[in-house]
Amino acid sequence: MRLSQILVTTLREDPADAEIPSHKLLARGGYIQKVSSGLYTYGPLMWRTLRKIMQIVREELDREGAQEVMMPILHPKELWVSSGRWERYVTDGIMFTLKDQKGAEYCLGPTHEEVITAYANQNISSYKQLPVNLYQIQDKFRDEIRPRYGLMRGREFIMMDAYSFDADQGGLDESYAKMARAYRRVFARCGLDFRAVQADSGAIGGSGSEEFMVVADAGEDTILYCAESGYAANVEKADSIPAAAPDGGAPRPLEKHPTPDVRTVEQLEAFFRLPAAAMAKTLLYRAVWSDREEIVAVMMRGDLDVNEVKLVNALDALAVKLASDEDVTKATGAAVGFAGPIGLPDKLRLLADKTLERRSNLLTGCNQTGYHCLNVNLGRDCRMPEFRELRLAKAGERSPDDKGPLLQARGIEVGHIFKLGTKYSSAMGATFMAEDGKPKPFVMGCYGIGVSRTAQSAVEQHHDEKGICWPASIAPFQCAVVVVDNKRMEQLELGTKLWTELRASGVDACLDDRALRAGPKFTDLELLGFPYTIVAGRRAAEGVVEFGVRSDGTKTELPAAEAVAKLRAALAACAGSPAES
Repeated sequence: MRLSQILVTTLREDPADAEIPSHKLLARGGYIQKVSSGLYTYGPLMWRTLRKIMQIVREELDREGAQEVMMPILHPKELWVSSGRWERYVTDGIMFTLKDQKGAEYCLGPTHEEVITAYANQNISSYKQLPVNLYQIQDKFRDEIRPRYGLMRGREFIMMDAYSFDADQGGLDESYAKMARAYRRVFARCGLDFRAVQADSGAIGGSGSEEFMVVADAGEDTILYCAESGYAANVEKADSIPAAAPDGGAPRPLEKHPTPDVRTVEQLEAFFRLPAAAMAKTLLYRAVWSDREEIVAVMMRGDLDVNEVKLVNALDALAVKLASDEDVTKATGAAVGFAGPIGLPDKLRLLADKTLERRSNLLTGCNQTGYHCLNVNLGRDCRMPEFRELRLAKAGERSPDDKGPLLQARGIEVGHIFKLGTKYSSAMGATFMAEDGKPKPFVMGCYGIGVSRTAQSAVEQHHDEKGICWPASIAPFQCAVVVVDNKRMEQLELGTKLWTELRASGVDACLDDRALRAGPKFTDLELLGFPYTIVAGRRAAEGVVEFGVRSDGTKTELPAAEAVAKLRAALAACAGSPAES
């Protein structure tokens, strides 16, 4: 295509609401234009990139036997009630809901487990039809409280979602492995530096979950990984071996000490001259279920923090948040900073992290303002709590396999795969006739790729101070043939000839024949980020062009025929994309 015939509008200044480089560059390059908070129009160049990513996704999923379908965006409430998820999504506040003219309730699909499970139930009757893997590429909707970072956290976004149906766990394991392979090929072909990490299943549910993270400083997720063993997990899921706590020794008599205005762990360390690891802090949370709310108490070693995702899972709750000062005082009878297990009302559920199991002589609060207790022994001086894995892992701690220290990186989630099991099929009564002649629920998996987020993630990883540096596989155009001065016939003729030849040989090239001065034209091209340029300029009459590589800024003069061969060789080399970290 000729750039003069494509709607390309670039900006000199960054948009006021753009916080990270990829958002700034996509907006300045005219790739995306904001309609409203979290809503964007994709310009012609952006749509070309998105279509290329979609095509890569299709090719790799089809290669593993998946079949493409298209499901409705609008879902009836009844489907979501049948799976038990309506209340959780409404409580979380992330789902758009609406009513039709008759008062029936619907939602705009943030995901499609309910719809696809109902579809499978109607169309798959026998084990002989299994396995089946169905996918779609479609807009999704999420009512973000604070949309930001452009396409990273929007209210409408393009997503591939796939769903596998198997007869048993072994079949699911195989389907899951196929999709994991496909994902690795997808992100490698997109030119991304990525890492697959263990993850929490969240509101989707099920067991066995991996996130595919693009490593980038602007990522909203924290990844903990061990270079020695290859262990990697989202911080919400990560486990570790924390530093050992001091040995408390044989149980000693309980001591109650006045601690006026001593509330924090740091203040207690100074007051008692004890390390934080010798303490057990007690935090109160308000937990939310579909039918109730309760205050729960959580004990954690003084030098460690509560992982609220693990707490939600331990409680099987919809959500948790720290209790208000008023809630704390009402529940414990003491001011904030003095909560503890001693004298805690029996009606208050008490959980403790496993690092406190079998610990002796702890320093804790005692639910009396201005006092703390030394030599607290759980089960002797207070009731025994429920011990669960509730701790937030941190960089510097040992990996759970004890092979080395955990390192920390930031990541952008671009894909997520789940082993759902029978969570949805059992809830919704979706069954098939098994080999033994009895109905059994489908064993399911689900898999998502953020298509629009993948595009912006590529920019976050591939840019410089001048603009975008697209990977060749997903660039709007692999090469721009640039005519410096349209009024010079030798330049226009050579540029047009090269452009025609490249297109005929299968290269996705555009002809930059825009009526711009050379300076603004090249500044534009650096911002737009096409991987290669072939410039027909001052030496066009001699058949000599300039060959440019956007990623490293190199420019070389050479005969036009050699430039074409060099470009084709470079594109062939690009097919070997970055591997997983």
